[in-house]
Amino acid sequence: MRITSTSCICPVLVCLCFVQRCYGAAHHGSIKVTRNQTKHIEGETEVHHRPKRGWVWNQFFVLEEHMGPDPQYVGKLHSNSDKGDGSVKYILTGEGAGTIFIIDDTTGDIHSTKSLDREQKTHYVLHAQAIDRRTNKPLEPESEFIIKVQDINDNAPKFTDGPYIVTVPEMSEMGTSVLQVTATDADDPTYGNSARVVYSILQGQPYFSVDPKTGVIRTALHNMDREAREHYSVVIQAKDMAGQVGGLSGSTTVNITLTDVNDNPPRFPQKHYQLYVPESAQVGSAVGKIKANDADTGSNADMKYTIINGDGAGVFSISTDKETREGILSLKKPLNYEKKKSYTLNIEGANTHLDFRFSHLGPFKDVTMLKVIVGDVDEPPLFTMPSYVMEVYENAKIGTPVGTVTAHDPDAANSLVRYFIDHNTEEDRYFTIDASTGTIKTAKIFDREETPWYNITVAASEIDNPELVSHVPVGVRILDVNDNPPELARDYDVVVCENSKPGQVIQTITATDKDNSANGARFHFSLDEGLSLNPNFTLRNNEDNTASILTRRRRYSRTTQDIYYLPVLISDGGVPPLSSSSTLTIRVCACERDGRVRTCHAEAFLSSAGLSTGALIAILLCIVILLAIVVLFITLRRGKKEPLIISEEDVRENVVTYDDEGGGEEDTEAFDITALRNPSAAEELKYRRDVRPEAKPLSRHHPSSSLDSIDVQEFLNQRLAEADLDPSVPPYDSLQTYAYEGHRSEAGSISSLDSATTQSDQDYNYLGDWGPEFKKLAELYGEIEPERTT
Repeated sequence: MRITSTSCICPVLVCLCFVQRCYGAAHHGSIKVTRNQTKHIEGETEVHHRPKRGWVWNQFFVLEEHMGPDPQYVGKLHSNSDKGDGSVKYILTGEGAGTIFIIDDTTGDIHSTKSLDREQKTHYVLHAQAIDRRTNKPLEPESEFIIKVQDINDNAPKFTDGPYIVTVPEMSEMGTSVLQVTATDADDPTYGNSARVVYSILQGQPYFSVDPKTGVIRTALHNMDREAREHYSVVIQAKDMAGQVGGLSGSTTVNITLTDVNDNPPRFPQKHYQLYVPESAQVGSAVGKIKANDADTGSNADMKYTIINGDGAGVFSISTDKETREGILSLKKPLNYEKKKSYTLNIEGANTHLDFRFSHLGPFKDVTMLKVIVGDVDEPPLFTMPSYVMEVYENAKIGTPVGTVTAHDPDAANSLVRYFIDHNTEEDRYFTIDASTGTIKTAKIFDREETPWYNITVAASEIDNPELVSHVPVGVRILDVNDNPPELARDYDVVVCENSKPGQVIQTITATDKDNSANGARFHFSLDEGLSLNPNFTLRNNEDNTASILTRRRRYSRTTQDIYYLPVLISDGGVPPLSSSSTLTIRVCACERDGRVRTCHAEAFLSSAGLSTGALIAILLCIVILLAIVVLFITLRRGKKEPLIISEEDVRENVVTYDDEGGGEEDTEAFDITALRNPSAAEELKYRRDVRPEAKPLSRHHPSSSLDSIDVQEFLNQRLAEADLDPSVPPYDSLQTYAYEGHRSEAGSISSLDSATTQSDQDYNYLGDWGPEFKKLAELYGEIEPERTT
């Protein structure tokens, strides 16, 4: 089959058709495909023939965007078997067959029925088939071919990222790169100049230029000044067909902003300034502002203000507000109109961030002169001191002078001053003040031990202008008077051991005094001289504000007297000295040898023997619980009894519980244990009464002559053998108890009931080494005198 293409339908496209044919012939040529073997459709064997026919075609092309009224002719399919009599039928299948591309099945002509867009699909793959119209058998094998969509310039270049926003520093060199823009064209870049783009600048000259090939935008002028113009709008055009007439174009906007550099020094608008400051201005407060202008922005406009000279450099200071870039003038020292009425300051403002590329435009600083005029105002009274400290003794009478405050009018008028106390707190009501002289007096009686210090505020105002008020703090210290007697530092728990020795220290005491160290802290201890000599205890003053309590005799007894009272007299070293009497309570206690207290109660002898009260209570409680359990058990036993022998009908293996304890020796129905208590009484065999025998037991005969000499061990072994051989016993084990205690001991009794009660001279001192359990015996039988340590 031969396929030919004749796409020259419109005269306007004659040249394109010619180029198409030449391009196809040059690149594709005529290709003839032959088959040397054919597979029959209906048969099952392969028959080899030499070639007779084949497909011959050229590359198919179809122009995109065809707008003609008739379908666009694409090409022609032709088979060598076609004689022109209409016996050959051509069939077209594949992409777009029957919808986009149709074929005349008799002539093989292919037409395109729709307008195609190469940017959506560049080619179509189809299959051609030639069959016999009469037999519907293929005359040629199915062949694949491609229809390419040929590009035309129907897409304009586009800037996908526009519009653009970009910055470039001011004062940049000419030719500084700003931005590169890129336009894309959807047309075929491999065919013609449809996708060949060139760039040009439509708006933004003469400040900027663009490279026609690369799209790089550059500065076109020297030293572009941001302060003259900051924003530029540049329009860039991209045109295809290499910029020729008839090409399509697209444009975008590039917004360019010049960024600031420090190329402008600061400048004060004026060379001389004047500032009015009242003399009443507070130290540290801001009294004025000054500012130097800088055409730059951001950090390039940051500056620092300083006072470089002038007679007010020590009175004023200046700082910089970073937000407003203003110089804040503050007061370092108070102003006094009567002493100095004006000051002159030279203030400098300089940039803090310098760019040395533009140092030739400097210097980047400026200086101005500021004259400060001090204004006269009516000032409040001025105290001679910033604060006062006064003293007064406690217990002073009401109206006692404490001290005097003084204030005067600093103005030239020198008005009279009136004093008063601000009664804002309760402490201010303890004092009064003379309105004319400023003398402070007491208004209440003071107690230093309750409040040692008072803080009050005294105010002073001019008589002519009461609204002008000044204040001063006054502290009043309350001086101590020896008005509190000493007393014991705490409540002492004094203990003396029963086995104490004479002269042994049993307690060290100390005292305290509410007065301060000037009127106290030197204490003297003694016993009350008005009482008779104490035979039990004495007191020793240690001369270090402490005293020691000592014993005066050997041994104390709790049974005789368990508490002693010792009056102690304590005096301080104040002027005049004060004293007080306190009574110490001394308890008698039983102690260990190392001085540790064992007990202090006279009735606790059982505890010393090893049983405490708690232990006795626990023992009694256990006895009560055991009795309750026994009563409960007996009650349950009487309420319910279970049979001893299980029914013979119950063939299961069971554990039988015997809950019958018997009635003791008097119970004739239980086991007869008389034989165990007296082996000679075992004259005959006793049968068990709880089981009915099923067979006669084995006969056993014991001669009566051997009953007197039978041994208990032998008797027990005999009973065991009988129990093992007795067929009448139940088929389970039973427990038999024998209460035989054995013969009497030859050693006799160890009881002390029959012992001799003769007096012994034995030495019992060794009992003291047997431990705490024998302490009481050691004290009763020996002379043990443990030492008491403090």
